[in-house]
Amino acid sequence: MGKIHNLSILLSFVGLWVTSIFSGELEIFMGFILIFSFGILHGSNDILLIDSISNSKAKYSFLKVLGIYLLTVFAAVIVFYLIPLFAVVLFILFSAFHFGEQHWEHKRLDVSNKLRNCFYFIYGLLVLQILFILNISEVIEIITSITSYTVTYNVVLYSFISNLIAFALTSILLYYKSSQFKIVLLTELFHLLIFTIIFKVSTLIWGFTIYFIFWHSIPSLYEQINYIYGDFNKGNMFSYLKKAFPYWIISLIGISIVYFIFKDEKLFYAIFFSFLAAITFPHALVINKMFANKKTQPN
Repeated sequence: MGKIHNLSILLSFVGLWVTSIFSGELEIFMGFILIFSFGILHGSNDILLIDSISNSKAKYSFLKVLGIYLLTVFAAVIVFYLIPLFAVVLFILFSAFHFGEQHWEHKRLDVSNKLRNCFYFIYGLLVLQILFILNISEVIEIITSITSYTVTYNVVLYSFISNLIAFALTSILLYYKSSQFKIVLLTELFHLLIFTIIFKVSTLIWGFTIYFIFWHSIPSLYEQINYIYGDFNKGNMFSYLKKAFPYWIISLIGISIVYFIFKDEKLFYAIFFSFLAAITFPHALVINKMFANKKTQPN
């Protein structure tokens, strides 16, 4: 995983270079290309992951698993339609824990599950809040498009400050409780500095893309392939891609239909993030189950 994070740093600086030479419109276009490729792809094999997580005595039929998964996605869509503000808040909270868990799980912090999970959430939320506060106008526009509710700058600012304090306090606690946390603390603070610089100089979509693809999706693909096949190599990677391909295509067709129906840019952004949220809810639960199952397996 160390090599993957080194690659993430390298690609992040490439992303900064892109910001310095291309227009905001082109950044957004490239951002959507990456999200629709690596981003959607990293969540396309949840059905295969569920099958791998289930032990041999508790295997469920493919249609049953697919049905439950699609019902979860459909339920998320309905929630977005009926109570969009609640759905947006829930999406941010789910994403925060999911991003934090993916970033920190392999570091194996030697503390209680409650403290570890709390830190995952606080860290992931902090990353999102840095992105939000440095692109506040775009964020307010998108939230208003989805919910018809206008979030004020002060709400974002005060929630950021509160969570920053929570991050500082939990980091101090972890520093004294976890030897592993001491080892990686300076490196992780450097990573946060990188995120802040990227979010500051890029558009909302491009900044989100750099984090979502280079720091979340690619490491997640690595973890999933390792879990499903027992090793990460070219053969296993192609096997994973082959099985994920049909679900990836279905996702692209779905979002393409949405695009042609809602060609208005602001409305499309709202639909796009709603779509991401709908597939994030079940995906976050599956990945959490995968990490929990890994802990019970012998090394």
